[in-house]
Amino acid sequence: MNIRRVSFDHPDAVKLNDEVQAEYHVRYGDGGDATFLDPADFEPPNGVYLIAYDVDGTPVATGGWRTQDSNGEGNLDGDAELKRMFVVEQMRGRGVARRILAALEEDARAAGRARMVLETGTKQPEAIALYTSSGYEPCGKFGYYRHYEASRCFAKPL
Repeated sequence: MNIRRVSFDHPDAVKLNDEVQAEYHVRYGDGGDATFLDPADFEPPNGVYLIAYDVDGTPVATGGWRTQDSNGEGNLDGDAELKRMFVVEQMRGRGVARRILAALEEDARAAGRARMVLETGTKQPEAIALYTSSGYEPCGKFGYYRHYEASRCFAKPL
């Protein structure tokens, strides 16, 4: 497994983002995540976007973080918001998501962020299990989906 830093609008990132959006649509029936993401949000030092490639060079997983500070959507100063964690179906259960998550936490910590926060939903029990087993605890709701019943927000001090 080779984890590389790429831009959020890199062709492989776009391809995997299209796949995760399709999965969100199947799970939630709403067309995918409506949260606005600017590729510049994932440019260091304000964030990073990673892709994991298998031994053949095929992109198999993504994840990123972006700087969030106190705002009207429930974030706090020092937040690093986890976004677009996704592993293609055939690579799930192999620890790829944990490797990306650890790399993102390390990068956000090095950038001086105080805590990692994320929002997921009740129809993503695998994601909830990953985050809670990685030390994330429920926190106050934030972000685009903070008023949705199915939304679940988690945080972990960095």
